[in-house]
Amino acid sequence: MGRFYQRDQLLAARQEWKRQGKVVVFTNGCYDLLHPGHVRLLERARSLGDLLVLALNSDDSVRRLKGPTRPLMPERERVALALALAAVDAVTVFDEDTPRELIAALLPDILVKGADWAHFIAGREEVEAAGGKVYALPLEPGYSTTGIVEAILALHP
Repeated sequence: MGRFYQRDQLLAARQEWKRQGKVVVFTNGCYDLLHPGHVRLLERARSLGDLLVLALNSDDSVRRLKGPTRPLMPERERVALALALAAVDAVTVFDEDTPRELIAALLPDILVKGADWAHFIAGREEVEAAGGKVYALPLEPGYSTTGIVEAILALHP
């Protein structure tokens, strides 16, 4: 089971992981309604290094990105679900619209996003400038939170 970190705790842990020679992988997102596509992406991301850090958008950040009806699940519950996943070693929450500031401070060895964000991966420049790698991993076809919500609403208009 993973551990929740406040930002300052995560940055301190990153320094220790670096001293230990661990390869730190970072990804982020809303993870508003956890589905198999999320789980598989996290598993693939985790396979690229020794530790996976998942940064979740805060509730306010999700609302700004997705609109007033989101998130479907509050931040505290999204954190609990993420921490229960075997692939996730560390979870933190960020309130900004993008995790660029967090990524610039953390400087993971590997930054991962789903291919749907290949056109804009926040933190790409900072990670690459520090010698890290950035990957846009393919998404699991047929899974999206928006698609699941739409399917549920279609069944129960």
